Amino acid sequence: MTTPTKDLTIRHVSAVHPADATVIADQRIRIVTGRITDIGADDNTPILPGEFDGTGAFALPGLIDCHVHVNAVTASLGAVADMSPAYVTAQAAGILRGMLARGFTTVRDVGGADFGIAAAVDDGLLPGPRIIFGGKALSQTGGHGDLRPAGRDVHDLHYALPVLGRVCDGIAEVRRAARDEIRRGASHIKIMISGGCASPTDRVDSLQFSDEELTAIVAEAHAANIYCAGHAYTAAAVNRGLRFGVRTIEHGNLLDDTSIELFLAHDAFYVPTLATYVAQVEDGQTLGLDPGQLTKIRSVVDDGFRALALADGAGVKIAFGTDLLGEMHERQSEEFALRAKVQSPQAIVRSATTTAAELLRRAGELGVLAEGAYGDIVLTRANPYDDLGVLARPDTGVLAVIKSGVLTG
Repeated sequence: MTTPTKDLTIRHVSAVHPADATVIADQRIRIVTGRITDIGADDNTPILPGEFDGTGAFALPGLIDCHVHVNAVTASLGAVADMSPAYVTAQAAGILRGMLARGFTTVRDVGGADFGIAAAVDDGLLPGPRIIFGGKALSQTGGHGDLRPAGRDVHDLHYALPVLGRVCDGIAEVRRAARDEIRRGASHIKIMISGGCASPTDRVDSLQFSDEELTAIVAEAHAANIYCAGHAYTAAAVNRGLRFGVRTIEHGNLLDDTSIELFLAHDAFYVPTLATYVAQVEDGQTLGLDPGQLTKIRSVVDDGFRALALADGAGVKIAFGTDLLGEMHERQSEEFALRAKVQSPQAIVRSATTTAAELLRRAGELGVLAEGAYGDIVLTRANPYDDLGVLARPDTGVLAVIKSGVLTG
């Protein structure tokens, strides 16, 4: 099977171009076999049966979320290890449908998704956004990807478990783990460079993996012509990752001015994830997070806004990410409203389209309305530059979602 595609023409729509934040009225967009073949001024010819009348609507490129975990079907990540992979996939199917309905036609999974679930979406077996996957994230023993509680010694290393990470220690093990994820089709290698909030035994301010291990992982990624994404919170962890050649920094709530200098010097990308902290503070206790995890989350939530403002003001490349877990996935679109506290609508829309596509190394194919690009379009009821609420509240703001020329929903 192949990706379902369809020919579609959208008439009299206002086209939103995120790269230069322009909006061009009364456009005709033609999609053939899943790709945009023509975009330009419409005319006064009658709208034919099967054509989509976009009068009064605004067409944006399909949205991209650069930090998701489609296998995170519960907020208690350690519990996923005890679930059947079949059950997790069934739960993930609902998460994927929700993402697509909110306008996300592409997502980058940074821990958990594999070639199987990506192929299931591509082949039309599961409706959802196309999944750019990195396989399992790499973690040291006791690191952010080691979800064993303190009292458990045994670690089930069976790869088929639907967990988000794999534990590896020492140069030989990290090289083997990186090579194995590359063998399985990873488009990037996720490295747990620091502690985190959802893991049970590490500190947020810890540094993880040795210099030699980081060097080995990054070298394997570069040799395969892919890149590394680094989970990091503190400035020390962020800066260490950037110096070792990590291309994208995830979270980064506690970064500082020295981090900004390194982002710019290395032409690296920043992927903040504000929605997950707000969601976990508000809902985490009822969804199974323990008091220790909630304490860590509360310690970094406000710093996320400060870090985003600092990076935005300095011109760092910022991509859209959410990092939601379990039932919190429903709050994905809230990231738009949260970022609006410190960023302009134009910058936020770019983060979820053109900048995200550049991060994915898919510029010109994704995140843009142009000939040759995928026929991924979100039709909104208002201009998002005037009312970002159409993206923050897709249940009322989004008129239709089109992926590869197919009207979804």
